[in-house]
Amino acid sequence: MTGAEFNQWAQQTLADVESALEAWVPADAPAGLGLAMRYGVLDGGKRLRPLLVMAARQAVGGSTEPALRAAVAVELIHAYSLVHDDMPCMDNDVLRRGKPTVHVEFGEAQAMLAGDAMQALAFEVLTPETGVEPATQARLCGLLARSAGHAGMAGGQAIDLASTGRPLSEESLRDMHRRKTGALLQASVLMGAATGKVSDTAWAALAEYGSAIGLAFQVVDDILDVTQPSETLGKTAGKDEDCNKPTYVSVLGLDAARVYAHRLRDDALASLRRSGLSDTVWLAVLADKVVEREN
Repeated sequence: MTGAEFNQWAQQTLADVESALEAWVPADAPAGLGLAMRYGVLDGGKRLRPLLVMAARQAVGGSTEPALRAAVAVELIHAYSLVHDDMPCMDNDVLRRGKPTVHVEFGEAQAMLAGDAMQALAFEVLTPETGVEPATQARLCGLLARSAGHAGMAGGQAIDLASTGRPLSEESLRDMHRRKTGALLQASVLMGAATGKVSDTAWAALAEYGSAIGLAFQVVDDILDVTQPSETLGKTAGKDEDCNKPTYVSVLGLDAARVYAHRLRDDALASLRRSGLSDTVWLAVLADKVVEREN
């Protein structure tokens, strides 16, 4: 397997996801709502979560239609969370994916509604009248809901807001980020796996892989926040430090945070080896890219 082969697979996968988002996020939602929704989710972002869905689908030999819908749904949940996180009542940021945030462009009320509508649309996408078995629909909805709700992303964000200006132990910081960032990344892997038949051993290994790269992603995010300019990140650099938020860099130090990110990557790769699955090459490459990324 070469880098060129991965790039070809990733480009085709992302083209399929982008085409589905283009088709399924409505431009004609009332009163300009569709424009705000499309602004918040189209033409931007790394699309790591959809790539994880599709790589896990390939690893288990799953079905394409439910996997594509899962990839779109998880990206919609991620995009809605960014729209809401950027608002003045949350992180109060004005730059996202290299352009003004949704509330800056469309106003706070429209941004709130756009996020609400994207969250609902994610579950609509997962529940078509035909093409996906009802049992698969239910399983995908359950995985996504649990990762996005109080036990996952929303709960992690609540901890994050409550922790501003307060010291956190490494254990508490890890718990926060496993929820805030890691849960949705892990769910992306498991939603892809849920489109095929998977042994208990493989499912547990993929869950461990997703947990490790989910946390690694946040550790690297904290590193990039203090080492890269806003132009590279596509969002405001140094925001966490300016807001006095606990991060892996503030708790561990920069060098130790880098070591930790690589250790998590190694843990993820070890989990893939334990899975017993023969086609995990794209998942392995994605683990490397999570740690080696520069934005």
